[in-house]
Amino acid sequence: METFKRLLRLANPYYVRFTLAMICMIIAGALQSSLAVLVKPVLDDIFLNKNPATLKWIPLAVIGIFLVKGICNYGQTILMSFIGLRIVTNMRNKLYEQIQKQSLSFFTNHPTGILMSRITNDVVSIQSASSEAITSLIKDTVTLISLIAVIFYTDWKLAIIAMIVFPLTIYPISRLGKKMRSVATSTQITMGTLSSLLQETISGTRIVKAFGMEKYENERFAAENERLFKLNMKAVSVNAISHPLMEFLGGLGIAAVIFYGGYNVVQGNSTPGTFFSFLAALLMLYEPVKRLTNVNNTIQQGIAGAERVFSIIDRIPDVADKPGAPPLPPITRSIDVENVTFCYEKTAVLKNIDLTISAGEVVAFVGMSGGGKTSLVNLIPRFYDVTSGRILIDGHDIRDVSMQSLRSQIAIVTQQTILFNDTVRNNIAYGDIDRTESEIIDAARAANAHDFIMQLPKQYDTNIGELGTKLSGGEKQRISIARALLKNAPILILDEATSSLDTEAEIEVQEALDNLMKGRTTLVIAHRLSTIRNADRIIALVNGEIVEEGNHEALLAKRGEYFRLYNLQFKDEGNNSKNGQLAKDLE
Repeated sequence: METFKRLLRLANPYYVRFTLAMICMIIAGALQSSLAVLVKPVLDDIFLNKNPATLKWIPLAVIGIFLVKGICNYGQTILMSFIGLRIVTNMRNKLYEQIQKQSLSFFTNHPTGILMSRITNDVVSIQSASSEAITSLIKDTVTLISLIAVIFYTDWKLAIIAMIVFPLTIYPISRLGKKMRSVATSTQITMGTLSSLLQETISGTRIVKAFGMEKYENERFAAENERLFKLNMKAVSVNAISHPLMEFLGGLGIAAVIFYGGYNVVQGNSTPGTFFSFLAALLMLYEPVKRLTNVNNTIQQGIAGAERVFSIIDRIPDVADKPGAPPLPPITRSIDVENVTFCYEKTAVLKNIDLTISAGEVVAFVGMSGGGKTSLVNLIPRFYDVTSGRILIDGHDIRDVSMQSLRSQIAIVTQQTILFNDTVRNNIAYGDIDRTESEIIDAARAANAHDFIMQLPKQYDTNIGELGTKLSGGEKQRISIARALLKNAPILILDEATSSLDTEAEIEVQEALDNLMKGRTTLVIAHRLSTIRNADRIIALVNGEIVEEGNHEALLAKRGEYFRLYNLQFKDEGNNSKNGQLAKDLE
C-alpha cells in the first residue's frame, strides 16, 4: 500500500486536472445508475398504464443522460490520460537522471538490458496503474455505490439477498491480486533479462558470427522467450479466471433475486416495473464489480513495476558531490595520491598507494592484467571513490570539490572507443556542442582526422552509425582524440589508446596522441611498452602495489618488474629480426 500511495502522490502537482476528472467520473458513474431507475416508469407507466405524458419525457431523459455521460467520459479520459502520461514522462526522466548519477560499480552490477527494461516495461505498467486503474477505481466505485443505492431504494429485501454474494468475492479477489503481483514481478525480471540478451548479442554480432554461435544464441533467446511466454500465460490465466468466477458468484445472486422477486410479482406484492428496474440495476452492478477485480490485478502489476523503479530512484549514488561543493580551480601544481587503498566488493585492488604527479608530467602505468592500473586511473575523475586515503589536485581533496568541475579538467581516450550514432561534428564536439566549426576542424586536423573526414559522403555531417561502425578502428580512435583535443583539458588519461590498432593505424594515432599530450598532465596505461619509452616516469604495479618507478632507461637498468615485462613482450619479436632493438635497449 505504501508503494501505491506513493504512486498516487505523484499526481499531486496535477490536482486541478485530477479534481475535474473526478467530477466527470462521479457524474458519469451516477448517470449510469439513473438508467436503471428509468426502467420502472418505462414498464409501469408506458407499457402497462399507457401514460402518454411519460412517453414524451422518457426519451428526452435518455438522450440527455447519454449526452452528458459521453461528455464526462471524454473529459475524464483526456484529463486522466494527461496525468498518467505526465507521471510516466517525469518518472522516466527521474529514473534516467538517477541512473546517470550512479558510479561505475552500479553499472557493473546492473546489465544494460535490465536498466532499459526499467525505463520501458516497468514504467508502462506504472502508467496503467496511475491512470487507467485509478480512473476505473473511482468511476466504477461511484457507479457501484449509486447502483447499490438504487437497488436498496427499489426493494431493500431483494437488495439484502443480492448483497449476500459480495462478501464471497473478497477472498478470491485478494488471492488473485497477490498471484498477479508475483507473476508481474517475475515477468518484468524476465523482460529485463531478455532485453539484456538482445543488447549483448546484437551489439556483439561480429563475435557471434565469427565463432559460429548463432544456433547457441538462438537457443538462449528461445529459452528466455519461452519463459516469458509461460509467465504471460500465467498472467492471462489469473485474469481469465476472474471473469467466470465473478459471473458465477453473480449468477447465484441473480438467480436468488429472480426467484424471490418473481414470486412477489406473482403474488401482487410488487409491480413488473419495480422488479425489472431492480434487476437492471443488479445486472449493471456486476459489471463495475468485475472491472474492479481487473483493476486490482492492474494495480498489482503497477506496484510490482513501481517497486523496481523506486528501488533505483531511491538509490543513493556511491559517488556524489558534498552539499555546496566548490568548483576545482585549474590545475597548476600536482596530483597527489596519498596512502590510497581501493577495494572492489571487499577485495583490495590497490594497497597504500603514494604517488605525486607534477603538472605537465607524462606518467605511464604498466603491469600485468589485474595489477590495478585502470583502477588507479579511474579514481582520479572519481569514477569510484577511494576506500581509504585521499587524492589531491593542487591540495584540494577531489571529494570536496564538484565532480563537474573536476571532470571538466580531464579528457579521456580509451582502447574501446565510444562514439555515438550521430554526425562526425557532434561526436567531436561532444561535451561542448557550442564549439565553432573552425575549432572542430582544428581539433580534427591536430588528430590527423580531417583528411579522412573530408572523404566521407557528407564530410563533418556524415552519420557514423552505432558506436562508429561506419569507420575503421584507427578512424574512430582519431575522432575520439579530436574530441579530447577540443575539450582542451589540463589532465589527459590514455587507457591503452593504441593497443587494438594495426601498425599503420597506430603510427597515425600516435602522432595525434603526441599532439594531444603537449602541455598536459598525462596518465598513460599501456600494454605496448614501446609506446611509453619517452614517458617522464613509468610506474610498475603488481597486485595493487607500486613496486618500482623511473624512466625507461633507468627501469631497464634495474632489471626488475619493468625489465621482465619488456623482455616478455619483445621476446618473440626479438626472434623475428627485432632483437637488435631489444639488445640496444638492454645495453
